[in-house]
Amino acid sequence: MIGKNIIKKEEVPGVIVKETLEEFSQDYELNYEQNVTLNHLARFPRFSAEDAEKIIDELETKIGLRHKVAVHIVDLIPKDLSDLRLIFAKEPTQVSKEEMEQILEILDQYFVAE
Repeated sequence: MIGKNIIKKEEVPGVIVKETLEEFSQDYELNYEQNVTLNHLARFPRFSAEDAEKIIDELETKIGLRHKVAVHIVDLIPKDLSDLRLIFAKEPTQVSKEEMEQILEILDQYFVAE
């Protein structure tokens, strides 16, 4: 990416990246990296973009998670406490078991099996 400047860096849920790449591919041809990313994102179940934003907002307000962690949780869709523990393993702040169970309850409200 010679000649490109980073203007803003922000974590974005995978579902929004997928939608953006799909829209972009309607008008332009995707390069190799974009194709690989789109293929990867299409393989796994995802929340809708609206649901992903709602979940991220709930995780940030109700539980007090950082935006980056909330996005990782939405992208990975952990199924149990052990999956959540892996996400929080390198986080500087620890989350209690009750808060992890609350996170799983929030995810269960929005998850629709495909």
